[in-house]
Amino acid sequence: MIKEGSKVKFDYTLTVDGKTADTSAGRGPLEYVHGAGHIIPGLEEELTGMKVGDKKTVKVSPEKGYGKVLPEAIRRVPKEAIGGAENLKVGDMVGASNAGHTFRAVVKEITDKEVVLDFNHPLAGKELTFDVEIKEIN
Repeated sequence: MIKEGSKVKFDYTLTVDGKTADTSAGRGPLEYVHGAGHIIPGLEEELTGMKVGDKKTVKVSPEKGYGKVLPEAIRRVPKEAIGGAENLKVGDMVGASNAGHTFRAVVKEITDKEVVLDFNHPLAGKELTFDVEIKEIN
């Protein structure tokens, strides 16, 4: 039975807005330590007490998933501050670093002088649906 400190392997399919966003199919089960904060809180809570072979569909709210969309995480950046800005398109993913931390952002808008970048997690503000099957517990 899954409890604090259990090493768990599980298969999953993540559905967001009716589309498959991620799956362990073809890659093998995801492995994590229960209670260590390796997976989002809403999913971890729902896996507590499950046994090998158990299957479950779990709905996770944004608050217990990747959080709400934070307006302060959307930034307007001068085009000249971004290398290769002339090649960017809306929807592109770009990387940035600050004080040794690397961040990813999605290009939301491009004007003559600026690029609007969204540093929110791509799944922020989304309800997540996980179909899980527990494969192994140690």
